[in-house]
Amino acid sequence: MRPGKLFLIPAPIGDGETEAVIPRGTLNILDTLHFFVVEELRTARRYLRKAGIKTPIEQLTFFELNEHTPETEIPALLQPALEGNDIGLLSEAGVPAVADPGANLVTLAHRRHIEVIPLVGPSSLVLALMASGLNGQSFAFVGYLPVKSRERQQRIRQLEKRSIAEHQTQLFIETPYRNHALLGDLLTSCAPGTRLCIAADITMPDAYIRTQTIAEWKKTPVNIHKKPCVFLIQGTPVKP
Repeated sequence: MRPGKLFLIPAPIGDGETEAVIPRGTLNILDTLHFFVVEELRTARRYLRKAGIKTPIEQLTFFELNEHTPETEIPALLQPALEGNDIGLLSEAGVPAVADPGANLVTLAHRRHIEVIPLVGPSSLVLALMASGLNGQSFAFVGYLPVKSRERQQRIRQLEKRSIAEHQTQLFIETPYRNHALLGDLLTSCAPGTRLCIAADITMPDAYIRTQTIAEWKKTPVNIHKKPCVFLIQGTPVKP
């Protein structure tokens, strides 16, 4: 029997209109699927209803995959594909498998020779980089920084040095309720000439995307508390 395919399905980053950020071709794929691996059942069902899926939600089969899922349980999530059924891997927001537990499922799909098909949709990382004006030729996404302030400041200084040495944009994210703590450490740790982009609520009506130097940010009031954000820095070499 030929195995099914694993479709990687992006989701809106915020609560705006689905069709404004998810292409019709991606939405059409949803109507062909009856098996979904999702991070959280409630939000997945809400997204599918809002996307206008034609199959009744009660007739769909959902499997949860999140940070609490034991690694030993992941192989069973691909069983429908091994039986010839296509599966959709659905992200909570943005694209699946990037800073997302779905990456483990994708890894296993490749090992099981299940075709992986990424679908088009919003990626906060790429959109932030596009809008930042920082170096888009060389960049690195480093995920979450340490939670403790002292360790976080040390990591920020490391990333700033790497950015200068390699002329490379550094991207990272934070749990939304810690955004202001991270911003405070950025203002404390980075050189005045380092450029910082804050990209908050991307694709939403109140999106806020701004790039300026650390010195300028120290004079700029900003409220990003509990807003999904991407932070980007690019250091500037100190002139001799």
